Amino acid sequence: MDWIVTEVDGKVASIATDYRHLPHIAGEIAKLPAEETFSLGTRKISTGELLEYAEYLTWEDLRLFGTPFQLKVWEALFRLPRRLYSYTELAQLVGVPQGVRPVAHVVAINPVAYVIPCHLIVPKESLDKVQEIRTRAEGTLFKGKDLYLLDTLDVGAYAYGTEIKRAFIKTQLSE
Repeated sequence: MDWIVTEVDGKVASIATDYRHLPHIAGEIAKLPAEETFSLGTRKISTGELLEYAEYLTWEDLRLFGTPFQLKVWEALFRLPRRLYSYTELAQLVGVPQGVRPVAHVVAINPVAYVIPCHLIVPKESLDKVQEIRTRAEGTLFKGKDLYLLDTLDVGAYAYGTEIKRAFIKTQLSE
């Protein structure tokens, strides 16, 4: 699978399988003062290159266009330790415990696939199920390790499909 990296002034503005974010980026660029110059470019990378890319990108390497709330949620996601979180947990972590739906919406429109790991946000019921499975597994040979990879768990929706979300979760959490 190919991923399209869109960069503004050498900073990553989006990573997606298509140009879905480009109209928004162009609209934001159009708001800049006419005398301000910028460079805009796109290039394709493979999934393997995306995974490598994500290893060294910093928050400062990103040029995201969003509201202060969106940027707050995306930055929190970017900086969180790599594990599964529920939307409820993320809302609490960004300081809006009553704002689960707005936080979920911001997660859904994440412009930088994998690098900002929105794939690690799953329904609370799924996290509860993982904990139940791990508790039961404590008395077995597996001791609850890697059971979050079970394909029967609902990992929630993902812009690029559930199978890619599962693959990203497996890749990121097995590192």
